[in-house]
Amino acid sequence: MESRDTEAMLDIIRNICLALPKANEHIDGFGHNTFKINGKSFVITGESEEGFSLSFKSDRETQELLLQKEKYFKTPYIGRHGWVSIQNPDREDWDELTYLIQEGYLRAAPKRMVKKWNELNKK
Repeated sequence: MESRDTEAMLDIIRNICLALPKANEHIDGFGHNTFKINGKSFVITGESEEGFSLSFKSDRETQELLLQKEKYFKTPYIGRHGWVSIQNPDREDWDELTYLIQEGYLRAAPKRMVKKWNELNKK
């Protein structure tokens, strides 16, 4: 995968994650762009020979549903905690991924922030 494709995907993820209240980005010890809220990770990105990967915090029920789709897989090392990954997401994946990233954020955020988020985003 070309690095400009990786940068484009990272820009999309950065825009989604940093639009969330008090979310921040840092580079972890492995060189992965990691997005956190209050010190808790909710998204981790990386690059390997297979290309760009996106991992996000989930619960076990959602993880099981996503793993039934071919494109998702259990994140190495942290998958047992509900984390799910996708390799080289396509354009059509981004609506679903935005929702899943927001869900991961809410799983990592403090309860008071989740309550405020839910109040602001009532439909």
